[in-house]
Amino acid sequence: MRFVKLSVLLIILLLSGCASVVLEPADFAWPIESVLTVDENGMIQENRYSFSVNVKPLFFAEKQDTLNLQMESVRIIRGTKGYYYLIAPTFKNVYVFNVDEGRMILVNQIFVSETGLELPAFNQRPPYIELLDGGKHLFFINNFGIKESESEK
Repeated sequence: MRFVKLSVLLIILLLSGCASVVLEPADFAWPIESVLTVDENGMIQENRYSFSVNVKPLFFAEKQDTLNLQMESVRIIRGTKGYYYLIAPTFKNVYVFNVDEGRMILVNQIFVSETGLELPAFNQRPPYIELLDGGKHLFFINNFGIKESESEK
């Protein structure tokens, strides 16, 4: 009987050591957007956040072209929930990504303009990201899409 009690106690202690640790609340937002230039390899890099990623697939998805990407600019911001929002001049969509095992996975493609934005920019407006074009407010967005009404807040 003593052996059974010790075994149960040992199992409980082992399992309690395996309990997951949750750190909350957490805010992953970048305070301001980063404007990053695409290099000759199709990469953008933000040293402030130790961040780099290949954007060739993004340009191919938007423009069906990856030639002459060098010197293109990409605007990126990270929202409070940890999603990354990317857009570039002439893009018709905002691309929303999440991180998974060393790669970025597209979670939403938000259509924002029939003709493409000339001077897109992002602002942090928790819990949303504000999308501007040439300083003019266009939309509030989140990982689900465009904010439709005040009741969504």
